[in-house]
Amino acid sequence: MKRALIVWGGWEGHEPKQCAEIFAPWLQSQGYEVIVSNTLDTYTDKDLMQSLNLIVPIWTMGTITPEQEAGLLNAVRSGVGIAGWHGGMADSFRNNTEYQFMVGGQWVAHPGNIIEYEVNIIKPEDPIVAGLSDFKMHSEQYYMHVDPSNEVLATTTFSGEYCEWIAGVVMPVVWKRRYGKGRVFYSSLGHVAKDFEVPEALEIMKRGMLWAST
Repeated sequence: MKRALIVWGGWEGHEPKQCAEIFAPWLQSQGYEVIVSNTLDTYTDKDLMQSLNLIVPIWTMGTITPEQEAGLLNAVRSGVGIAGWHGGMADSFRNNTEYQFMVGGQWVAHPGNIIEYEVNIIKPEDPIVAGLSDFKMHSEQYYMHVDPSNEVLATTTFSGEYCEWIAGVVMPVVWKRRYGKGRVFYSSLGHVAKDFEVPEALEIMKRGMLWAST
């Protein structure tokens, strides 16, 4: 049986507990043993971390100790998959550049805050997005600093309505990458739990988790 660890906490505006409650039962339905934790100290349990197939981090902002960060990064480097979304993975620890290197990006802005925008599937042959069409979101449109080595599966284009100097900028929304031997999956969708009521956003995240833990 595969094992998944969900670690939630940090800024409550991203509804970390509510999001954990969406994905923990689903992972169990897929045959995973799921461990849910609300402390970063879990990352220091070496035996646990090395027994995992998947880590799902849901922790916005905050700080992480060197020991906690090392436990997480060492697990991924050794081959444990990691999959997360929005600020729960890409705005977690703003002072930790090695963590950001692993993720492949860092949130920096969401012009206009909650707005209507489109997500465009750009790699329809990839199993994570196969069969999905472009779709709309009513949420935060993340502007991010991103790693050019990411394999980007979906993007969004900024209109410039709120920041005219970024009009036409095409920004990655969904990507996958490697960190050491580990598979890393990220989607910028999922500001609050309700965002996963958009079928495409939910399906992409589910498929990303399965891919990361393969």
